[in-house]
Amino acid sequence: MPMQVKRKLEILADAAKYDASCASSGTERRNSRDGKGIGSTTGTGICHSYAPDGRCISLLKILLTNFCVYDCVYCVNRVSSNVPRARFSIDEVVQLTLAFYRRNYIEGLFLSSGIIQSPDYTMEQVVEVARILREEHGFRGYIHLKTIPDADPDLLARAGRYADRLSINIELPTAASLSALAPEKDGAAIRISMARLRERIDAGKDKTVSGKRPPKFSPGGQSTQMIVGADASDDRTILSTSADLYGRYRLRRVYYSAFSPIPDASPALPLQSPPLVREHRLYQADWLMRFYGFESHEIITGEQGMLALDMDPKTAWALQNRAMFPVDLNRAPKSTLLRVPGLGVRNVQRILAARRVRAVRLDDLVHMRAPINRMLPFIQLPDHHPGATLDAASLPVRLKDTHAAPQQLGLFI
Repeated sequence: MPMQVKRKLEILADAAKYDASCASSGTERRNSRDGKGIGSTTGTGICHSYAPDGRCISLLKILLTNFCVYDCVYCVNRVSSNVPRARFSIDEVVQLTLAFYRRNYIEGLFLSSGIIQSPDYTMEQVVEVARILREEHGFRGYIHLKTIPDADPDLLARAGRYADRLSINIELPTAASLSALAPEKDGAAIRISMARLRERIDAGKDKTVSGKRPPKFSPGGQSTQMIVGADASDDRTILSTSADLYGRYRLRRVYYSAFSPIPDASPALPLQSPPLVREHRLYQADWLMRFYGFESHEIITGEQGMLALDMDPKTAWALQNRAMFPVDLNRAPKSTLLRVPGLGVRNVQRILAARRVRAVRLDDLVHMRAPINRMLPFIQLPDHHPGATLDAASLPVRLKDTHAAPQQLGLFI
C-alpha cells in the first residue's frame, strides 16, 4: 500500500470509528459462487477489529473525507476543528475495498463523508464509489452508504439501487437540540428524506401488476444514529424519539452513540461523557420496544425520566409492576412470557413448544441455560413458587447488576 494512501486510511478510518450504525445484517443473500462478480453477503471471512470503546467492526468503515463545511459543535470533523485532514479519491476507495476483500479482511464497505463543496457534490461522490464497485467490478459484498438529507432526491434514489442499507443520522433527540448544536442541519429535511427512503424501500418490496418485483432498493432498509449525552435530553425523550422513528419510517435500527468530549469544544457541550452503561441500557430498552412488545412510555415511569444504570430495564419494569407476577410459564400467553426478566425471545419459543407436550419444569429452564436466579422471583412452575420472595424489600438489591460499568475512552488517546 502506498504510504500516502496508508496515511489517508489511518486518518479516515479513525475519523469514522464513532459512527455506530454499521451493522451488516438484514440485507438479501447474495454471493459470487456462479463465477460472476466478486464478494458475498453470506459467507465467513470477516476480520473483526475493535474501536477503543469495544465496538466490533466487520466492514471497511471509512470516510471519503473528514473535511466538512458544517460546524456542528459536537463533531470532531467540524470545519473549525483542528484535526489532521485527508480525502480519498473515488478510485482509492474502490481499490481499497477490493484489495481488502481479496485478502479476506472484510465482507463489505461502510462509507460516510464530511460535506465538501455541497451536499449534492458529496453525495454524488459517495454514490459513484458504490456504482463503480457494483457495475464495473461486479462487487456483490455488503455496501452501506451514509446519505446526506439535503442532497437531491435523485441522488438518494441512485444510492438505494447500489447500497444494501442506507442511513441518515437524526443526530440528536430533539429538534431544539439540533438547532442549538448543529444549526446548519435541518431536522425537517432529515425526516423528509427518511420518509422518501421509506416509500422507495416499500415500493421495492411490492409486486407489480404483472407479478414481477421492481428493482431492489436498499434491501437492508434504513437506519439512523443518535448522540447520547451531548444535550440535556433524558432517556424518556430519547426512547420516545426512537419509537416515533420506528413507527413513521420503519427503520431497521436506531443506534445510540455516547458523546465523547472533543478538543477545543464549545461551552455548550458537557465537559464529561455520559456513563457508557447509559448507552447500553438504551440499547436494552430499544430491544424491548422492537422485540418484546413494550411501549416507550411504560419502560420509564420515574419522574427523572432516566433508565436505571444498575439494572436492566426489563427487571426494573418488573419490580415496578410486581402485581403482574408470578407468571405461570405453562399457562401465560406469549406476550406475558416476553415480559419475564431473564426470558428472551428464543427461550419463550422453546417454552411454548415444550408445553404443548408436557408441563415445563425447573430442570427445563436449566437445560435452556436461562438465567435462573433472575427469573425465579417472577415465575411459577409445578416444582417452584416464589412465595414471599416476590414482595421482599431486599429483592431490588439482589437483582442489581454487580458487574463493573464499562468506561468510555476518549476520541484522542
